[in-house]
Amino acid sequence: MDPLEELQSSLTGGSRVIVISRADIDLRPPPPDNTLVLLKIAEGSLAAGGRGGGFGERRVVQVSIFEAKSGSWTKLFDTIDDARLPDFEVPYHVSRLPMTLADGTEAMGYGVVDPDLVGEMLARGGPSSS
Repeated sequence: MDPLEELQSSLTGGSRVIVISRADIDLRPPPPDNTLVLLKIAEGSLAAGGRGGGFGERRVVQVSIFEAKSGSWTKLFDTIDDARLPDFEVPYHVSRLPMTLADGTEAMGYGVVDPDLVGEMLARGGPSSS
């Protein structure tokens, strides 16, 4: 699966994914320069979407980082069961986030556009610290 297909599948699949993006999410070709950090969170009734009164699990179980540069997508980083996972936390200011998919249709996900936070996530355990 190429990086764009994998990215789009992650964004539109059934798993709980929080997106931290440098810019608005637009996957149409050719994509504008952007970096997306995908935080997959634990499934189940205790996951972030089912938190009642602020209690519940917000544990990150997978981190994937994709970058669009010069008109194409590249997967920079992917980890499951890595010692660095506790360094990644779901930001509390996550909200509904519109995304434009590769075919031009729009979808809604959860995340935040925050270039500074993307930089922090890269520094915590992304490819630059490998």
